Parts: sequence; C-alpha cells; structure tokens
Amino acid sequence: MMLIRGPRTRGAARSISGRLGLTVRWHPLTFTRGLLFQGAPIDLQPEVEDALTNGRPVVALESTIITHGMPYPTSLEMAQSVEEIIRSTGSTPATIGLIEGRVKIGLEPGELKRLASRSADPVKLSRRDIGAAVALRRDGGTTCSSTLIFAALAGIKVFATGGLGGVHRGGENTMDVSADLHELSRCPVGLVSAGVKSILDIGRTLEYLETLGVPVVSYAESNDFPAFYTRKSGFESPWNIDDPETAARMLYTQKQFGMSNGVLFAVPIPERYEAIGTTLQEAVETAIRESEEAGVSKLGKEVTPWLLKRVGELTCGKSLESNIALVQNTALVGGRIAAEYAKIAKESGNGQNRLDGSATKQSTSAHVEHANSSRRSVANPASGDAVPELSSFQKASVVVVGCAAVDITSQPQAATRLDHKTTWPGKVSVSLGGVARNIAEAAHRVMSGATGKGVATLLVAPVGDDAFGSLITDLTESLGMRTDGLVSVHGQRSSVCNLLLDAQGQLQSGVADMDLMQVWKADQILPILKVHHPQLLGLDGNISSETLSTLVTESLKAGIQIFFEPTSVVKSSRLFPAVAANLGKTARPVVSFVSPNLVELAQMYQDARTTYDLMSHDHWWSAVDSFGLGSQFCMDLAQLAKREISDTTRNLGTLSFIADKGVVQMAVNLLPFFQHLVIKCGELGVLVIMRLNKTKASAWAMERSNPCGRYIIAHSQYSDEIVVIHHFPPLQVAQEVTLNTTGAGDSLVGALLAVLAQNPRAFDSPVTLTKALDIAQQAAILTLQSPYAVSRSLSSLRSSSTTS
Repeated sequence: MMLIRGPRTRGAARSISGRLGLTVRWHPLTFTRGLLFQGAPIDLQPEVEDALTNGRPVVALESTIITHGMPYPTSLEMAQSVEEIIRSTGSTPATIGLIEGRVKIGLEPGELKRLASRSADPVKLSRRDIGAAVALRRDGGTTCSSTLIFAALAGIKVFATGGLGGVHRGGENTMDVSADLHELSRCPVGLVSAGVKSILDIGRTLEYLETLGVPVVSYAESNDFPAFYTRKSGFESPWNIDDPETAARMLYTQKQFGMSNGVLFAVPIPERYEAIGTTLQEAVETAIRESEEAGVSKLGKEVTPWLLKRVGELTCGKSLESNIALVQNTALVGGRIAAEYAKIAKESGNGQNRLDGSATKQSTSAHVEHANSSRRSVANPASGDAVPELSSFQKASVVVVGCAAVDITSQPQAATRLDHKTTWPGKVSVSLGGVARNIAEAAHRVMSGATGKGVATLLVAPVGDDAFGSLITDLTESLGMRTDGLVSVHGQRSSVCNLLLDAQGQLQSGVADMDLMQVWKADQILPILKVHHPQLLGLDGNISSETLSTLVTESLKAGIQIFFEPTSVVKSSRLFPAVAANLGKTARPVVSFVSPNLVELAQMYQDARTTYDLMSHDHWWSAVDSFGLGSQFCMDLAQLAKREISDTTRNLGTLSFIADKGVVQMAVNLLPFFQHLVIKCGELGVLVIMRLNKTKASAWAMERSNPCGRYIIAHSQYSDEIVVIHHFPPLQVAQEVTLNTTGAGDSLVGALLAVLAQNPRAFDSPVTLTKALDIAQQAAILTLQSPYAVSRSLSSLRSSSTTS
C-alpha cells in the first residue's frame, strides 16, 4: 500500500485508529499489521509519529524503570534526562507506557509525570498483562518484553534500557525465566542495555539466548559481557563492536533477510563507576540471600523491584547513581545506533516508517514518500567543494546556544510609498537567521576550512513543530551542519522575522515572532551539554535570563568557558542575573568572553552599576583594586587615544573616542565579571580589553605598553593581574561593493570561537591574539560583502594558524 501524509495537527497524541493524519490506499497485497487499523488502543505522540513518518531515527524506552525501578522524583528526572540525551544524538525518544488502558508510544510531559508519581497505581506490564490491563483501563509501566512488542509494532528499530531480564538464579529448577528473552527472539528490535541484571544467572541467560537464536554483541573493545554494575561478568559475548554504524548494519542486514528476531547490544557501564561496581555486586549477593531467606524469591514479577530496592538500601543510594548512569549511557549509544540505522535505510531507498512492516514478513508492502530521502553531501556554493558527510556523533568542542530563525525579506522593485494598503511588485526571499545560528555557521565554516572537522561545532536551538521548524532543520543540514542540537518544542511556533525593506534596501518595518525563545527552558539544554562537555559554550542574548542563569551556573561547575554575544541593547543585560548569582564563587570571572558593540557596552555598564548594583559587591572592589591601575596607565591611555584609527584610511580620525566617551573606563569596570571584552566598534575597528594572569600569560608579562603598536598594558604591583587594551584597525572594504551588515558581527564571533577551539590560549600572546583578530575581522568582511547572513567563503579561512 501507499501511505500519503495528511495534514499535521497539534495537541495530544492521535490514535492510530483513524487519526494517523494519513490517507491509506490499499493494494491487493496482504498487510499483516492491519490490526493497527482495527481500533487497537494505541496512541502515537505527534513528535514520534512525525519522526517515523519521515524516516527519522526513533529510540524506544521502557517505563517500568519509571513506575517500579526508581523512587519519585528521581524516576522523573532520570526519564527526562534520558529523553534529552537521545535528542542530543539526533534521534527522537519514544517512552512507551499505558495510560487509562491506552498504549502510549511516546509520552507527553504530564503523562510521564503521572507514571513517575504513581498517582494512578500503575501495574508492571509484561506480555501476559497487556490484555487485562487495557480492558481494566489501568495505568502501567512497560517491561522490556512489552516495550519490545510495541516498538516492533510501531516500526521502531532500537530500544534502550538499563538491564535485560533473564534466567533467575536456580532457574534450572524453578523454570523462572523472564519473558524478555522470548520477546527478543521474535521482535526485530536492537535492544541496547548494560547486559542482564546482575541479580540473575548471567551464564544460563547467555546460553538461553543462544538457544533462541538471539545475537549477543558486546558494544566494547573486547568480548567481555558486562554485568550491569560492573564492566565484566566473567562471561564473553560471541561478537563485539565499538561503533554505532556496524551495530546499525547488523540490524539492517537482519531486516533484509526477513529475520524476525532482535539483537542484544551489551554496553558496559561508564568506567568511572567501575570502582564502586564490586561493592554494589556484594550488595546484590546479600540482597539475593535475604530474598531467599524471606521467601521473596518466590513472588514472581515482584522479585526484581524488591531486589533493586534492597540493593539501594544496602549501598546507601550508590546503586541508584550507578543505575542512572548506565541507563543514560545506553540511551546515548541507542540514539547513535538509531541515527545510523535511519541513515542506512535512507541510503538504501527503504526509509524507516512506523508502518514499514518491520515486524512482519516480506508480504507486507509499504512506501512513504519523503522529499529528502538521501542527503550525503552538499556542494559549497562558494568553492564548489562538497561538505563532508555529517558525523553527528562526534563530541562537539564548541556548542552555540540560542536563536535559529527563518528570515523572510520583502523588497519592492522600485521606489514607492509603502504606506498604501496594497501590494507591490518586488522580491521576497527566505533564508536562515538568528544570532546563535549565524555564529554556529561561521564557526562551522572556519573550522571546516582549517581542519575538515565542522562537526566539532553544534548549534543548540529550539524549533517549533511547524513548517518553519522543518525548514530550519532541512536548510541547516543542507549547509553541512549538524542538526542533532535542534530541539523541537511542541505546541510552539518557530522563530520567524518578517522584514519589509524599501527599494534601497533600508529597513522600513517588520514583525519578529520570537516568543519561542522565552519558553525554552534549561532542562532541554543541559543534557546536551552534559553529553558533549564542550571547551566553549556560546550564548546569545535571545535566551531568557532564567535559562541563562542556569546554563552559566552549570557551565562554571563543569569548567566550561562561556562566550556571550549580547545580541541587542535591550537583551545585552539579560546575563547579569547569572553574573550576580555566581559572583565571588570562583576565582576567575563568571564569563570568559563577551562581545558587545559600543552601544551595548554602555548599556551593560549602566545596568551593572545601577539596575543590578554589581559594582558595590565586595568581589568587584577586590578585583578592581588588584588591577593596580594608576597614573602610568592613564598616561599610556592618553597616548593610545592619539593614534589614528587606521594607518591606511586617514579620514576616520583618532582613537580619542576610547577615552573621551569612556569606552575603556566602562570596559575596565566590567572586567571583574568578564575576563575578555571584544568590543565591536564598526568602521572604527575592534577593541580588546582583557585581564590576564602573568603566570599563565607569560608572553604578555614580558611586554610593556606600546601605543605605536596599538596596545597598552598595566602590570599590577599588588597581584599577578595584567590588564591589556589592544586596538585592531578596521580592514578595508572595496567601495564599489554593496554592503550587507546582517551577520557580520556574528561571523566575527563565530570565527573567534573556531580559533579558540583550535587554540584555547589564543588571547594569551600578542602574536596569537593578532592572528585571531585578523581571522575574525576577515570573516566579518567576507560576510559584509556577501548576500548571505554568513558568507560561504568563510571556509577558506584558516583558524589553525593561530596555534603558532
């Protein structure tokens, strides 16, 4: 049959029965999954449905771990973090559960909380319980076995969980064998887990899986089979791999042969939890012995929750921490495998969709039309070179968080009065915009040109569940950029800016729909940062103050350097609540880099001094005193102010503005909060004002003020602090070139991020700082002369030259 996509709707999940948003045309071929269209009480959450329909990767998640495996609210927090980790890989999470007798493939936030809080007394749901629980309209948490069933029915190829059930100890006498094993032998799903639960008989479980014909694969460098809390069980798997592509190809090969069984991918717990593993295993043995003595071992499905709870008690909660870590780890691996599977399926012209017959024989025939079924590489419009195929699973060294938007620009063909209530002939163009998006593209292009590793840059931005959100994702991918950081926010509109220009290209009016940025919360961002742990975190001023505060606080704890782009005068001070919350908690300034223009600098100074009263803080006084700025600094500044702005363009005047308009004074007063200020002065160049430690920046420690070289240095007599003021003249632009100021400043910031990713100490030496600013200014000039928000020619720049 052919499935043709129908209209999208918003809101709660739609029933597969009659509300799929699909028009179904039946072919004479037998469709063995017709039960899905016979009133089965199954609901697909819109995000999951959209991903499956369009061949995007989806990862199934069980819910028994939420309803029975962990205490509330830890269970809810764990579930939310696991879903975000999966999103960070470019996959869509589909937590499966039962709500009032309806199977939910993908849970809304309220449904997730309902199961986690156990307000409706959810049951533990295995294969044998499905019919009864549905008929009685109960809530339920799906075990591995029932999750496998529903994942296979929906066409989901990967399922991530903590531990698989198996043969219980003494099972050779009691015949106590988990239904998980049989289900894995008849559901074509890759199950990613930390092996089988250590409370079980691991050896007999592996033997039983062999009898059932289920492949067991260690996802590690060796064949060692993990034992849940420990990386080695003493048993070995027949196979081992250590990359998601090979795992995906295993699953796809089995699909090609029409095999109905799944695959067990056993992922060892992260190494940092190995040390506690032995202690936890001792607690497991104690709990098992106690369960036998108390008769708990004869209670069937209640045994496992009791044992896990008892192990947690015996280890004072340490087992819970390890349990969460291993679940998060398998979610990360599962997301990567699912993404690779979706890529392989698309390349083979057999894209995954929810009704693709993945749980059926080859008599099933289904096809989903998808406009962009294969996208391996795209041409660079500037150079004609192909951008390397995305490798979305490399950890990003630079993460840029903020706004990604669609810019719609309208311009009449001829000069006319635009106040008439009518339409005019002209041009309408659609392009990508948003400050964070522009910065990320610039960093991506510069890093790609220097190292070929554009995937080291990740844009993290919200998109709505609308056509504009799809457009942002598709156009971002077409540029060769990663899309695994684009977070879909359901029920929200994507950011769109609609501009009306006059015939000369000057802005007349416009409408900016940016509400999405204010409802976007930090809990949708932090899991991505945890996965990547970048060197640099770029933040734009479109983010709400509340979200900025959380991101800054957590980044400081993790040792991640922050680069803040103020974005506009109104938004430039949104960072100060974060500064106020963290001031004095660390020896270094709260924010490493900030890049205001002259107007934004004045506003930030004013708000820091008055609105937030930060300059009465003891930390501010201590920092300013440590600079030791005296009469010599004032004399050096006066000399620097006499220099010409440019040695080549004489009509720009002198640098007197840096003293007369208080630019340096304002910046120095902000140094207790920001270590490096990169002040964009437009046609007057760039001014860098920074505080350094002479032991860490020894090259500057050997320098003295040199106004002729456009920099002055203050060496404190009271501390190891150095204050540097360095002016970089503007680069020349050909007069006949039409200038487009959109994105020039963003390109400068993106290029600096690329430079700092290659050389984190680029600002610590006069030579490397000069090279860094040269690349950044070149990036700005290229964009200034380009019709695009970010020039395609940035890929020709070489950020790696700053390492010398």
